[in-house]
Amino acid sequence: MLAIFHKAFANPPEELNSPASQKASKKPKLPEETLRDFLSHHPPNTFSINFGESAVLAYVQPDHPNFSLHQRLFCGCDDIYCVFMGSLNNLNSLNRQYGLTKGTNEAMFVIEAYRTLRDRGPYPADQVVKALDGSFAFVVYDSKGGSVFAALGSDGGVKLYWGIAADGSVVISDDLEVIKEGCAKSFAPFPPGCMFHSEGGLMSFEHPMNKIKAMPRIDSEGVLCGSNFKVDVYSRVNSIPRVGSEADWTPHWDSH
Repeated sequence: MLAIFHKAFANPPEELNSPASQKASKKPKLPEETLRDFLSHHPPNTFSINFGESAVLAYVQPDHPNFSLHQRLFCGCDDIYCVFMGSLNNLNSLNRQYGLTKGTNEAMFVIEAYRTLRDRGPYPADQVVKALDGSFAFVVYDSKGGSVFAALGSDGGVKLYWGIAADGSVVISDDLEVIKEGCAKSFAPFPPGCMFHSEGGLMSFEHPMNKIKAMPRIDSEGVLCGSNFKVDVYSRVNSIPRVGSEADWTPHWDSH
């Protein structure tokens, strides 16, 4: 999985970008270089779709042998695109809850859940993601609204990383080597049990009332890298706005 989003609307945490990247012998690459690296790592089984200068999504097709034990899915509907890794144990019950057909896969379900949150917002976003039972990671790109939504399951079954490219774009991938090469020192593991929205930022869907703190990362050479992000058990969110069923969910990220 690879997703790259222009800095103009992705709005990642500032701590993800390390000043050491510009001083290191290996500097961050431009997005097109990182995409070429990803495609070259997995030929000829890789699919990618480009959205001009705004975004690019790529994934290794399921028939690629010995690449990953996790299911990999990609789909798009009504200008919303999803790359999904892993599986949901309760997919059938979720499909019934959302009125979807039995054959709806995880990526299609995530698109429908995102669209429901975006357009009607009847439930807090953290409760919707917390209801997903399984090992999973997904990235959603709303090309019409220019929004990014990503989440990683809390069980640690699927790994995900993110970083900053040479032009400030956000890079998200499960391929650690591609992230290291493309983002130099400005990368970190995506925190399990968390979700990220380009307007609402990073938050925990397991502990939505707790703030996320950035812990500085030090590499094997003793150089400060992009931060690790963890739930701060001692710090609470002071005020989280509520959203009515008629409101647009995307700017709010309410919790109860």
